[in-house]
Amino acid sequence: MAIEKPWLKNYQAGVPEFIRELEYKSVADLLIKSCEKYGNRTAFDNFGKSLSFDELNEQSKKLAALLQDKMNTGDTVAIMMPNVLQYPISIVGILRAGMTVTNVNPLYTPTELKHQLNDSKAKAIIVIENTAATLQEIVKDTGVELIITSTIGELLGAVKGTLINFVLKRIKKMVPPFDLPGSISFKQALQQGSGLTYRPVNINLDDIAFLQYTGGTTGVSKGAMLTNRNIVSNVTQSDHWIGHMLEENQETVITALPLYHIFALTANFMLFTLYGARNVLITNPRDMPGFVKELSKYKFTVMTGVNTLFNGLLNTPGFAELDFSEFKFTLGGGMAVQKDTATRWQEVTGSTLAEAYGLTETSPAACMNPLPLDKYNGTIGLPISSTECQILDEDNNVVPVGEAGELCIRGPQVMKGYLNRPEETASSLVDGWFKTGDIAVMDEEGYFKIVDRKKDMILVSGFNVYPNEIEDAACLHPNVIEAAAIGIEDPKSGEIVKLFLVVKDSMSKEDIISHCREHLTGYKVPKIIEFKDELPKSNVGKILRKDLRE
Repeated sequence: MAIEKPWLKNYQAGVPEFIRELEYKSVADLLIKSCEKYGNRTAFDNFGKSLSFDELNEQSKKLAALLQDKMNTGDTVAIMMPNVLQYPISIVGILRAGMTVTNVNPLYTPTELKHQLNDSKAKAIIVIENTAATLQEIVKDTGVELIITSTIGELLGAVKGTLINFVLKRIKKMVPPFDLPGSISFKQALQQGSGLTYRPVNINLDDIAFLQYTGGTTGVSKGAMLTNRNIVSNVTQSDHWIGHMLEENQETVITALPLYHIFALTANFMLFTLYGARNVLITNPRDMPGFVKELSKYKFTVMTGVNTLFNGLLNTPGFAELDFSEFKFTLGGGMAVQKDTATRWQEVTGSTLAEAYGLTETSPAACMNPLPLDKYNGTIGLPISSTECQILDEDNNVVPVGEAGELCIRGPQVMKGYLNRPEETASSLVDGWFKTGDIAVMDEEGYFKIVDRKKDMILVSGFNVYPNEIEDAACLHPNVIEAAAIGIEDPKSGEIVKLFLVVKDSMSKEDIISHCREHLTGYKVPKIIEFKDELPKSNVGKILRKDLRE
């Protein structure tokens, strides 16, 4: 099933083809050594409050001691928080205790939370008070024995923290009442842990570090078993790929995507900790004016995000006036980067928006554009070090260059499998290749381009129509802010294209259809147009076509 790799000649000088040895024994080893190396330098910023690497090391050790006192090595601990200083402390603490992390979306419903806690067999949870009422509804039906609650402002200092908590609870009413008998606060957990002895644990590279749950877009969410080897490999692979762009103690990375998402978890947290970077945690990136105000405080060097995040910033007053003098590069992933957004981003910031590609099941990085990149090229780049990619047809045959098929990935970052789901694991992992469900093409130089999700493809009179192409064309209109295309059943052609739009100023359906005719062949032109105030999005800003179909 393997294919030749003609794109190797395009690799950056000095980037090795294969990673033969891993420097770190586990994810915890990587994080602890980075803490010891960078000491009193700032590791994380949140609401203007800094957490040094020394503090991250010491506080995570206290949390680890408490967890070891209450639980067993190998147990699973859930984290249900937005981007706050408690998050990195929790991750390092759980991992160095020899336990497994399962990250939970704070927006989950009681049903979704109950499923993940039970499926992962979580014995403890660290939860932000804003969502503690959700936990209260279902905790009695789970195996959770230890509950640690926290507030947004808990580690922000007495004055600032108290003020933020008061506003969120009393004025904005964002903390519903809850009752969780026996729970302790995050500060109490650290205090109790300080009186206990932390015991270093011998962690194996093949032990599971994270049970990272997928979004469940095709049914109930599944737990991808990501081992220490998976994560350490992916950090090492990413380092080999973009490390020549980074300097120790010099980087400031903006982390607007939540740490419970695999992109931010591995790329922002793990990789940039390796470089002693200042990691600016954005707690609520949907508050675009507040986000821009926070950005104005830093001379940031790197930013990661998704297309809707970049588009939102570009349309927020004040963003174009920020200081971009030290901005090195931008990594886009999670969803397709649109050409119009990438072009405007480079014009405003001077930073090329380089698209990368990965999935929860690949830890996540699999493909990336070589850096520096002169301009957006519409591809996800090349397979990163020690990674093989191939495109297969429905019969599992490799397709010719330039033809579309399902992208399959093989490398040390590919998950061990789905927890408790041997059949789904067997259908997704074939001879070491992970079948992504994404439709892609490869050009003559070996660059890959994602055409669309297999399940989102629209079939019009026997022709394949990919929503990304429709959306890209629609967004070329200067009045269009966001677009989403889906297929609607039609008795004549099987399906027709329906386009949902968010626009700046009112416009007619005929205007957008006429615009699309200029950029799309006839059968791809939307037949139904619907204007909306906003489009449904996932927790990281990915437009949810499935919700529009429903």
